Amino acid sequence: MTERVVRLPDVGEGIAEAELVEWQVQVGDLVREDAVLGAVMTDKATVEIPSPAEGRVVWLAGKVGDMLAIGSDFVRLDVDGKGETSTTTAAPAVQTTSAPAQKAGHAARATPAIAPAHVAPSPQPLATPARREGERPLAAPAVRLRAREAGVDLRQLHGSGPAGRITHDDLDSYIARGSDDAPALRSRPKTAVTDTKVVGLRRKIAERMSIANARIPHITYVEEVDVTALEDLRAKLNEQKRTDRPKLTLLPFLMQAIVRAVAAQPELNAHFDDEAGIVHQHAAVHMGIATQTGAGLMVPVVRHTEARDLFDCAAEVIRVTEAARNGTATRDELIGSTITITSLGALGGLATTPIINHPEVAIVGVNRITIRPHWDGAGFVPRKMMNLSSSFDHRVIDGFNAALFVQRIKTQLETPAMIFIDV
Repeated sequence: MTERVVRLPDVGEGIAEAELVEWQVQVGDLVREDAVLGAVMTDKATVEIPSPAEGRVVWLAGKVGDMLAIGSDFVRLDVDGKGETSTTTAAPAVQTTSAPAQKAGHAARATPAIAPAHVAPSPQPLATPARREGERPLAAPAVRLRAREAGVDLRQLHGSGPAGRITHDDLDSYIARGSDDAPALRSRPKTAVTDTKVVGLRRKIAERMSIANARIPHITYVEEVDVTALEDLRAKLNEQKRTDRPKLTLLPFLMQAIVRAVAAQPELNAHFDDEAGIVHQHAAVHMGIATQTGAGLMVPVVRHTEARDLFDCAAEVIRVTEAARNGTATRDELIGSTITITSLGALGGLATTPIINHPEVAIVGVNRITIRPHWDGAGFVPRKMMNLSSSFDHRVIDGFNAALFVQRIKTQLETPAMIFIDV
């Protein structure tokens, strides 16, 4: 018998060491040529190390988690033949897994252009026996990770690799055709990935949202509002069809209700300079109107809402939002809001968790109006109901004050006459 040393190969990345992540053999095992001995991981790939010859394992380099130097002894084998100990730098298995892709659950494959430094003559590989029932499936760590993320039981697959090893191609084929009990896919599965660089306004929006979400501890309060009476009033006002007045939506009524609510709670109409630790309360109510445009989300501003009436608010909302959508809004029309309204209109859902427009301390979210059964004391009657989903900066706004603010708005919307009179 001759001892044959299998060394850890240079995987071509200019690295000095790799982490041992898996053994497929134990001391005393008989292995066939090309059977996988183990796997190592670098910063970029997981590499399987195959056996260059048939033999018996007599020594292993270490345990899983150890760092091994490139070129160091990896496995020692007793092989048939006479003569001195031979040394082989094993060729990595042709399947490697990109480390970044592995984290995303999509293993990439490449074929390193590495050849053995020296390979001693070896007999032809023996036939590969089928894996016994109940035996642990043979698969690289990357294949196991992909299988776990895809919900695939590797015991159901038949491996095409050495010793019945399950390869990435085996897993791809299984996922494409489905399990034996499920019908095959009707067409070839799509695997294309489209990369879009986030630039311009979209990048600015992302930056602002990241700042707001990272720096502001949000508290979101959701309240149900009966807007039946308000919708009746809005419909009657719109029936007048006066050319000197714009058509009314819900927003002008909500703007007026917010103006009255912040008059009672001025701390809600404010900016918080968290670096200086100062809350700047504003007497002027500059209402931000979150607006979806072709370029992304913008927040044009209706300035001095406290000095406008219902129809003036409606006209200014139309003007600034149209300017934002067609790209003609000035810088002054897009900055300086003190409190913001966000609404998705008919797509508003039942509830949302709006992100505050930094450095403001409050945002009022409008959800869609639906007809719901309401108990009036004698029976259920259909009512037009809407949820307000409002978020607050919990560093400076307590939950009680946030709830009180929303209740003030609710009261005015449910009794719309209160919007037009001082009480």
